[in-house]
Amino acid sequence: MNVRNRLFFLLYLLIFNLFPTLSQNTTSEKLPLREVLEILQQRYEVSFSFADKTIENQFITLPEEDMLLSEVITFLKKSTKLEFDVLNTSVIVIRTQKKKTRTRSNYVEFEPLEEVLVQGYLTSGISKNSDGSIDLETDKLGILPGLIEPDVLQIINSFPGVITIDESISNINIRGGTHDQNLILFDGIRMYKSGHFFGLISAFNPYLDYDINLSKSGSSAKYGESISSVIDMKLPDNVSEKSTTQFGINMINIDVLTRIPLSQTTEIQLAARRSITDFAKSPTYNQYFKRAFQDSDLSALLNNNSVLVKDENFKFHDIYSKFIWDISRDDKLKVVFLNIENDLSYDQKLTGSTGDLELSSELNQQSFTSGITYEKQLHDDFKISAQKYFTHYDLSSKNADILNNQNLIQENLVQDNGLKIDANYNFNTTASFLSGYQFSQVAISNLEDVDNPEFRRYIKQVLLSHAVYSQFNYTTDRIQLKAGARLTYFDKFNRFSIEPRITYNYKFLNNFSLLATGEMKSQSVSQIIDLQEDFLGIEKRRWVLADENTIPIITSKQASLGVFYKKNDLLISGEFYLKNVNDISARSQGFQNQFQFVNDIGNYTVKGFDFLINKRFQNFNTWISYSYNVNNYDFASLNNAETFPNNVDVRSVVNIAANYTYNDIKLALGLNWHTGRPYTKPLQSDNTIIRTINFDNPNSARLADYLRFDASLQYQFKIGNTDASSGISVWSVLDKRNILNTYFDLENNRINQVENTSLRITPNVSFRVYF
Repeated sequence: MNVRNRLFFLLYLLIFNLFPTLSQNTTSEKLPLREVLEILQQRYEVSFSFADKTIENQFITLPEEDMLLSEVITFLKKSTKLEFDVLNTSVIVIRTQKKKTRTRSNYVEFEPLEEVLVQGYLTSGISKNSDGSIDLETDKLGILPGLIEPDVLQIINSFPGVITIDESISNINIRGGTHDQNLILFDGIRMYKSGHFFGLISAFNPYLDYDINLSKSGSSAKYGESISSVIDMKLPDNVSEKSTTQFGINMINIDVLTRIPLSQTTEIQLAARRSITDFAKSPTYNQYFKRAFQDSDLSALLNNNSVLVKDENFKFHDIYSKFIWDISRDDKLKVVFLNIENDLSYDQKLTGSTGDLELSSELNQQSFTSGITYEKQLHDDFKISAQKYFTHYDLSSKNADILNNQNLIQENLVQDNGLKIDANYNFNTTASFLSGYQFSQVAISNLEDVDNPEFRRYIKQVLLSHAVYSQFNYTTDRIQLKAGARLTYFDKFNRFSIEPRITYNYKFLNNFSLLATGEMKSQSVSQIIDLQEDFLGIEKRRWVLADENTIPIITSKQASLGVFYKKNDLLISGEFYLKNVNDISARSQGFQNQFQFVNDIGNYTVKGFDFLINKRFQNFNTWISYSYNVNNYDFASLNNAETFPNNVDVRSVVNIAANYTYNDIKLALGLNWHTGRPYTKPLQSDNTIIRTINFDNPNSARLADYLRFDASLQYQFKIGNTDASSGISVWSVLDKRNILNTYFDLENNRINQVENTSLRITPNVSFRVYF
């Protein structure tokens, strides 16, 4: 039995034998009502809907397993003095018994509710919806392997059909798409930057109370400008009853966040996070530094004995604020602000016969986002909202080539200015209608400025678009249907894009459901790579606008068909999908072979299957997921017009994980394995003196399989009357050297093989207090 098979076997024994045994040690003591509800949701396949304050400070014993659902509801009413209203066979709303007049604080605004298929999907706080989308509530999230905190993008990477082939959350591949093909929304505003430490951690503060929806197919018609998935992050917009503050630190950063109600109708939310890496170099930082800056100009200089590199300084921060004003019981105003920034700088010194030469290099990446939203409840069943937003993204670098006494300045600037208007109407308890309009003005500029010899190139593009959408939702006990369409007009090209969307879920045989989705999408903003050495070779991708010439508008079609089995605490799901993406630029794919400097327009097609088994015991949750896909390019001018594997064509992905909760202790273990990504070998020998490399068939070779084992532990406790928590995580417990990418270039007229490797064993420790 080889090492990999032994690891799978041992983990299997651990998950399915040790943890279930531990989980049988239950208690008859009173539990927080939230924990009881989570267990009952799994047991009876229902969803409880409630406001957090409604169930605060409620503790009850867990009902017996042989009780009927009706008996359990009666028990809950008596034990909590709350109202439990059964809306249908799967949704139960919890309210206070005291009747109140309609005020802003207790008035339930109409929003189309997603019917929950399973609660506690993979871990607490994650729900699988009947339309195939996944919801994450970060304030309720349990623990996941290898994560010290609820990093939203790292968590999404745990789902079937999602992978980051280079361990970077700035390069999330969902069902074969590239990262720029995902639509990431922060409180309704599109984000053009998603990672700190150049992709190793999320740029979004993990301790904000996000309500996140991930849609891999069949997304709502209100979403545009992406041909892959949608990651919609919504932030709290209710006024709190009391102030709350929390403070935390780990081996990478320090953060603080607070919610302060200024009055009964207004609140300010503030959060700030900053790296400690510029004054404290932890083992975690050292590992991140090696991973983030390998194969960059900085790493090349560190390996050059003739150049002294000094005063290396890297830091990042993010600042968030939100103001909420309940103007009246029917009117709400929200203002949101987010600033994200990464900075790297270092000095170079070259000693020569004529004296010393010193130059400085730097890389700055920042994003500024703001938006103002007004909501109006015109009727109990009719709501409208309008949002004005602005996003500014700036990637700039100064690359000092000390050996050639040359400075190269590069900049990629994006300004996205727009307006959204949405209307929701509820016909009755089963049918609703959504409609809206979006205006967008995107301006993108690219600058290159060289001082020796003097050269300057500046290109700026602007694109205006108008979009309208409509969607009809219909839900019964057995059927859920969402059907709609989005129509986008691109002013510069006088072009319309029609994008129909549909999801259909049908329940049958009590525990089974069939899900079918289909969608068509378009995208006018994407990322390309001009040279691998751009922006110090670290953040190589730059945003560009479609010009309908060398960079056309990208379009896609996707369809999926899945079957889900849900009974008690067991979920088994399987989903087939077919995805076709047209009019991609070869420059957007990051080729590092014979096509590196070729510009052509082509397509790619993905055929795949996602499979999951998720079993939950009371305090224990385990899952195994498997994803298989075949992802091929089709370029008319490349590879003799024959298809060849996509750069992100990872055929098989397996995730095995489990988490266990015992009183105030949480433990998670997980294994991640996938086949190697494709690459292209040279035909010549390494020792041959040549001027150009002749490559084999594109992407005809594959890297070795990837294997990683992670662990996390959290402990919650009190310091006096103050809640606190601490945790430890270990990424890559086995310290395995995984090759993430390999390519070949020429060095002194000989072939040089370059390998980018994964994070090795990386510990992290955290401490947090809640006031």
